[in-house]
Amino acid sequence: MKGAYIFFANGFEETEALAPIDVLRRGGVDLKIVSIYDDKTVTGSHKIPMIADMSFPEFLAQVELAGTTEGDIMVFPGGMPGSTNLAACDRLMELMLRHYDEGGSVAAICAAPSVVLGKLPGLSGKTMTCYDGFEPALVEKGVRHTKDGVAVDGNIITGRGAGHAVAFGLAILAHLKGQETADKVAASIML
Repeated sequence: MKGAYIFFANGFEETEALAPIDVLRRGGVDLKIVSIYDDKTVTGSHKIPMIADMSFPEFLAQVELAGTTEGDIMVFPGGMPGSTNLAACDRLMELMLRHYDEGGSVAAICAAPSVVLGKLPGLSGKTMTCYDGFEPALVEKGVRHTKDGVAVDGNIITGRGAGHAVAFGLAILAHLKGQETADKVAASIML
């Protein structure tokens, strides 16, 4: 699927969503926030309501599925039950599988690398990180688990948890726009 999208489900971890959104938009990425519901309002794990750019029906009506490249990305914040709610959205998971199969990039943080990206085929030998306690499902698939804050392996970017949300966003930005752009954004926010 063409473009850059981050998907919100009720129970998403707010920091893991907002920090990457902020970093990516500062870096010039036209990142769209998509609610997986018919409504644009989604409530985070800490009961903070957020308004997405588009509802899931709006997303489906305008998403361009042809011509996916590594520069196109689907981002999944963690949090519980946000991650399981994302994984339970069958149409979203079908689109993610197609997107990845066609060479698109995926990024997930916290529980989402295991719960959401764990549905991808061919993960054996990939290096990924996730929130502590969620790694067994990845290891069972042959993933090389690391406790690093962020792991990048080709077109898969993963983050360990909320404390690494800015670094996760910067890794996505470097992947999409180059390290120089990521370094400029990092400097602008005093990192």
